[in-house]
Amino acid sequence: MSILRKEIGHRMSKIVIHNETVYLSGQIPKDGTREIEEQTLSVLKKIESLLEQAGSDKQHLLSATIYISDMRLFSRMNEVWDNWVPEGHTPVRACVEAKMSKPSILVEISIIGAVKNI
Repeated sequence: MSILRKEIGHRMSKIVIHNETVYLSGQIPKDGTREIEEQTLSVLKKIESLLEQAGSDKQHLLSATIYISDMRLFSRMNEVWDNWVPEGHTPVRACVEAKMSKPSILVEISIIGAVKNI
């Protein structure tokens, strides 16, 4: 049984691949000064890049956990998500309100996906 870790840090790896399943750590936006739409798009772009490094893509999403700082932002975040996720390839998903590591961060997303060659 092999476990492949990529972008390994002191506290966590950004990517872990095991049994042809890709696990991404929670991703936050590059710029916390932006509105929820821009922050969500920034996170989704980071996720796409990490999925590519892992041999996956957004058509192979299995699960998404979305944390937002305020549920009043839910519909605005969903507009960006709905335009990003491919029709017919929506993963299971949960979205919860959470206190973020920095007050300026409005969204964090964690992904589980499948490797493309399965």
